[in-house]
Amino acid sequence: MLTMPIARLRRQIQGRAASNDVFKRFVTATASLLRYDLTHLTRAVYQPHCRSLIESMRPEGLDVLEISAGETWKHLPFQSYTEMNFPAFDICQDRLDRQFDLIIADQVFEHLLWPYRAGRNVLAMLRPGGSFLVMTPFLIRIHEGPHDCSRWTALGMRHFFAEVGFPLDHVQAWSWGNVGAVKANLLTWGRVGWRKSLPNSVSHPVSVWALATKQKKTE
Repeated sequence: MLTMPIARLRRQIQGRAASNDVFKRFVTATASLLRYDLTHLTRAVYQPHCRSLIESMRPEGLDVLEISAGETWKHLPFQSYTEMNFPAFDICQDRLDRQFDLIIADQVFEHLLWPYRAGRNVLAMLRPGGSFLVMTPFLIRIHEGPHDCSRWTALGMRHFFAEVGFPLDHVQAWSWGNVGAVKANLLTWGRVGWRKSLPNSVSHPVSVWALATKQKKTE
């Protein structure tokens, strides 16, 4: 019986924090004192894993493009970092006239009206042997930004990028979620909070991510 009032309170807090920096700092400081982890539950597993994937590529030697960038990846020690953001840059129809070693799209592809076109544009902007790191949600509610269009399972993600032009055996995909995580995101954006473990249920993914590598010319 307490689920709805608590979810409503969370929405109110999150909404006010999004529009009021002073209140946001107060919430952040209070959570820290209470040892309450404000990390988005949907991001709690894929972000550390994706960071380890990037670190294994030796980021100091990578020229990187991020599509509709947030704050998570831009501060890594890349050789170069470029961000292109919607609406000035629409990955469904735009390409830069240069290529990159790594392209990142974090919580972007679910919003695209033409994801196959976008995938082909990504492929064209990768150097041979370059990689595309993409993260999307699965079992969460619709969230416009300005549109919410698509969901992929890990298997679906692999075959989606194979159809775009990446060799199927060059696409790795993962997923994470569980019933509790699904419920936590039904009415508001769930946080890690005081959770001590993050078990995975393959039947209830909330996050799906993939690493697709462009074929080298010699292969």
